[in-house]
Parts: sequence; C-alpha cells; structure tokens
Amino acid sequence: MSKKKQETGSLGDQLNADVLSKLKSKKTELKQQAEEREAQEKQRRIEERKRREANKSFEELLNESDMDWKSFKK
Repeated sequence: MSKKKQETGSLGDQLNADVLSKLKSKKTELKQQAEEREAQEKQRRIEERKRREANKSFEELLNESDMDWKSFKK
C-alpha cells in the first residue's frame, strides 16, 4: 500500500503541483502585462516627443541647431 501511495503521490503533493503551475502561469501573465505597459509608455514618449518637435518655433529650432550660422554670413 505504501508503494502505491508513493507512485500516485499524496494529495498535498498534487495540490502543491497545481498551485505551483497556477503561480507560474500568473507570473508569465504579469510579466507579459508589464512588457505591454512598458511598450505603451515607450510609444507615448515617442509620440509626445514628435508632438513637441512639431510645435517648436523657428527660434527654438535655430537655438538647438549645431550649425554655426555666423559662417554663412557674407
């Protein structure tokens, strides 16, 4: 009888395996949700940067330019 019990495992072992599998699936689900949130945040930052760039005035663009505009004067 003890040999049969060892082969099938106890109820505690089966329960632990079930709980463990649920925890693993929950972990992967949470990891996937975190990755999705991170991707959405990255996309939002890109869109915000594009919007700010499109709304810049000529003076702001000129000030940010690396070119030396004095060298173009004649």
